[in-house]
Parts: sequence; structure tokens; C-alpha cells
Amino acid sequence: MAETPARKAPQAHEARVVRTDRITPHMVRVVLGGEGLAAFATDGSTDAYVKLVFPLPGVTYPEPFDMARIREELPRDQWPANRTYTVRAWDPVHRELTIDFVVHGDEGLAGPWAARVRPGETVWLLGPSGGYAPDAAADWHLLAGDESALPAIAASLEQIPAGAVVHAFVEVSGPEEEQKIAMPHGVTVTWLHRGDRAVGEALLAAVRELRFPAGDVQAFVHGEAGAVKELRRHLRLERGVPATRLSISGYWRLGKSDEAWRAIKRDWNAQVEREQEASRAA
Repeated sequence: MAETPARKAPQAHEARVVRTDRITPHMVRVVLGGEGLAAFATDGSTDAYVKLVFPLPGVTYPEPFDMARIREELPRDQWPANRTYTVRAWDPVHRELTIDFVVHGDEGLAGPWAARVRPGETVWLLGPSGGYAPDAAADWHLLAGDESALPAIAASLEQIPAGAVVHAFVEVSGPEEEQKIAMPHGVTVTWLHRGDRAVGEALLAAVRELRFPAGDVQAFVHGEAGAVKELRRHLRLERGVPATRLSISGYWRLGKSDEAWRAIKRDWNAQVEREQEASRAA
């Protein structure tokens, strides 16, 4: 029996691969275009994201592609796989959508696809959604994350108001993974090279050691969930950053597949919030 969808499916778009570029040893940029993106539009969020759809082999899907019909007519185990990725850039004039992928050989689903896909091939995507953008009214901005958050951090830095006070930390494996970002004059990124340390260790140390400027901070902190949990605790409990000024989430979880992490992410985040509320009340 087909599973009934719990919510309205996001809009689907068929995109064509225009070009690809390996911008660092472990980051591949894929630019998508085509008439299928005619209705695509973002709301200005610099953390806008889409879900790339990967059909399962041997399953026939409705034509034209329709996620609502798929969820209504097919059992859950026949739904296509999907992976969530940040919109690195959207050019509505040329109708080009840029997405950056972290690639580690054959690991995962979307990374290997990005490494092997060629111009002219097509892919379906759902969205976009998003909720963060730099607030010009903030006294200063904190942006922190690992490779998975780099596209959103880079997009945010490119839209930071001129003259803004910014502390941006990005943890990557080594200097070869650094990227050039078109930022306003005076804004810089502190690149943290992980080396043999655990994911998030250098990022957590950098934020803890930062001498916070006075005034209202708007913070964007995303990356590996375990590190993000510690950063959330530090920012909320030790620094007193209001939840309303903090965009924070675990994009991925060490030791968990994408499906396994998504299955527990909502409950995991809720548990973290409960633990921190209890700590504040103690």
C-alpha cells in the first residue's frame, strides 16, 4: 500500500548540467541550467538549499516527474533518494544554479555523481528553501562551519554589508581546500586546517578562544552534528547568544549515513535543546 505524504512536496525542477569544475581536491562545482529552471527562484536566503533527486534503478516514475504522485502512488521503498545541498549561487538572468559538492572518492551518493557527471546530463531537484541571510542591523557577525557549510558561508560573506564586523571560521582538511571568496573590503576568513585532528575540534577551539565584540551578534554555525552540539552549548550557555540570533544545525553526523542522520536529526536536535534548557535552569 502506498504511503500518504505528510506534507506538500516542494516544487520539482528538471535541470541540465552546463559545466563542472573541480575547484579544490575535494570540492566539485556543478553549474545547472536549462528551461526547466524557468520557475526557480530564491528568496534571498544565503543558506538556500535544494534536494537533488536520484531515481532508484529499476523503478518507473510518473512522467512528468511529480514527487506528490510518487508519494501517493508508490511504496516508500520505491521513492527516489535525495540529498540536500546549498545553493552556492543563483543567476536568474542567465538561469544558472551553482552547487558545490564535497567529494571523497566513491563515498556517498551525490559526491560521486558530481565527480562523474558531464555537461548535457539532466537531474531533478526540489526546492529551494532557506531561512538565513546576514542582517544589516547586527553589530557583528559570526560564521563558523566545516566543508559542508562552506558554500553557505561563502554565499553569506559575499552579501555581508560593507563595513560590517565579521568573524568567519571555516575548518577544512588542509590548505589545499581553501577557496577564494569575493568579500567586501576588510572582511577575511580564518581557515582552520584540521590535519589529523577530529572533525570540528579546531572549529570549536577557535570560537571558544574568540574575544567577542560588544553588541548584538548574528551567528551562523553549521557542520558536523557532534561539533555543532558543543558549539551550540558554548554560544547559548557560555556566551548568552539568544536563540533568535543563532542559525545552527548539524548538516551531517560522523558515522551516520545521510538517511540514518535525517531519520534522527529532528529528535536529536530537540534533545539537545532540552538538555541545554535544563542546564540554563540549573
